[in-house]
Amino acid sequence: MAAAAVATAPPPAAVPAAAAVAPRATARRTRGERLLSRLALLGRPGVGALATLALFAAVGAAGFVENGGYAALVASEGELYDIAARAAGFPISAVTITGQSRLTERELLEAAGVGPRNSLPFLDATAVRDRLMQVPLVKSARVMKLYPDRLVVAIEERQPSALWQRDGRVAVISEDGVPIDELRDQRYLGLPFVVGEGAQKRLLEFLMLMTKAGDLAHRIKAGVLVAGRRWNFEVTNGVTVKLPEIDPSGALETLARLQREARILDKDVMFIDLRIPDRISVRLTEEAAEAREAQLAPRKSTKSGG
Repeated sequence: MAAAAVATAPPPAAVPAAAAVAPRATARRTRGERLLSRLALLGRPGVGALATLALFAAVGAAGFVENGGYAALVASEGELYDIAARAAGFPISAVTITGQSRLTERELLEAAGVGPRNSLPFLDATAVRDRLMQVPLVKSARVMKLYPDRLVVAIEERQPSALWQRDGRVAVISEDGVPIDELRDQRYLGLPFVVGEGAQKRLLEFLMLMTKAGDLAHRIKAGVLVAGRRWNFEVTNGVTVKLPEIDPSGALETLARLQREARILDKDVMFIDLRIPDRISVRLTEEAAEAREAQLAPRKSTKSGG
């Protein structure tokens, strides 16, 4: 009897194995139930139609982009976010521009890259300002967005201060030496005139020397920068005045004194060299030199004959 009892008793390891199988089976049933519930959702009325529509929409969008339709839409209406922002009530309906005198509003808007395709929220004001600063006539610019639909642009223009000739071309430049336009007509012919490489960067120095020239300034038609170091002044009657690199203002004072005392600029001279302190060199025109030689010739003959 004892042997039968032992044989029929379950082994000790059988109980834990059965206990471990039950949770696994339960987990498999839970996952299966979730999958079945999801599949049941797909079987509801209308879900298949929506999925089909989504598929067609995706295919249509891909074809729209591939065939260039999206690019054409952006070119005509702007980016999708701009279209959405305009539809939400944030277009750019008004642009107020102040400070311009020589530039037109159309020129400024084209330079700024602002147009009807833009929307106010997505307009980069810093980028607009940077583009405006690329315009030579624009010295400074401020851009401000006023919601819901207004853009304000305030600019300061560079003022034409002189003409600059280099390599045979003449440009209108501002006080800081920036070329702002080509010489196209006679409007700017009365401006000071500088010539040579780098002369535009030393415009303030030239204008200061013109001030030092005093009453002679109206007779100076151009300043020529020589070797990037010093100035020659071209006078209206064709005389060239060579100024020194050091203390050109003092040389101009000497020139003014010579003009008062001897009317030197009214003589038949080609150039007046003031480059060496305390020494003035003058070269006569060919006609004046020949006339002088003719005057001196009788004197030389008389001395040699005596």
